[in-house]
Amino acid sequence: MHLSTSPPPGRPPVLLLIAHGSRDPRHAATVGALCERVRSLRPGLRVEVGYLDFCAPSVPQVLARLSMEGRHNVVALPLLLSRAFHAKSDIPAVLREAAARLPRLSVRQADVLGPSPLLTATLERRLYEAGVRPGDRRSTGVVLASAGSSDPEAIAAIAEIAREWRHTGWCAVRPAFASASLPRTEDAIRAMRADGIERVAVAPYVIAPGFLPDRIARGAREAGADVLAGVLGPSRDVARLLVERFEQARAPRRLAALSA
Repeated sequence: MHLSTSPPPGRPPVLLLIAHGSRDPRHAATVGALCERVRSLRPGLRVEVGYLDFCAPSVPQVLARLSMEGRHNVVALPLLLSRAFHAKSDIPAVLREAAARLPRLSVRQADVLGPSPLLTATLERRLYEAGVRPGDRRSTGVVLASAGSSDPEAIAAIAEIAREWRHTGWCAVRPAFASASLPRTEDAIRAMRADGIERVAVAPYVIAPGFLPDRIARGAREAGADVLAGVLGPSRDVARLLVERFEQARAPRRLAALSA
């Protein structure tokens, strides 16, 4: 990976959304709906999606097809909420390997999505859709339930989001994790109850349904959460954030081109 001070020549860049993938068909359906929202915000922008696992097409397959079409400029945008293994290691390795095979292809990896006020706005919208009223904020504790990671930077980022969100008027906001880290969703709910918080809502900090979001939902039900919000999904604010990250990646001072 090397820094570039000007956009590579050729046609306007293609936006390649990189999703994790899941055996759950709801995952790909949600990613597809999110692509459509982005296209509606940016008519004329070509938006493709590639998956790291479970779903097709894979990221290398999409890049090979774009190269064959002569579409040599690509902004690869991870559908990730924090900088953990996939953003730091897995995705860069996939892109470097593709660049080595496709020397005419110029790929820039955009930043991950979080943190962002647009994500927090979507979390709140999902809570209100699930039954929380604006006037309930000061009597409601929120469990910010993410997929989880073993990466300390990612864990610290989730904890910081919870701290900042708490300052907007919620009774309490605490992080929880579906894997790799503790506490689990059900443990965070029980801890809030033990602290005397009577009304607890769970806000899944995940983009699409799948195995780990289902684990979050089970934990919420088992511990008796009063409200379980939906996943972030293909909201307009998430789509706006994708466009924002795409534009940031195109800016000369932010370009990071991957080459062989």
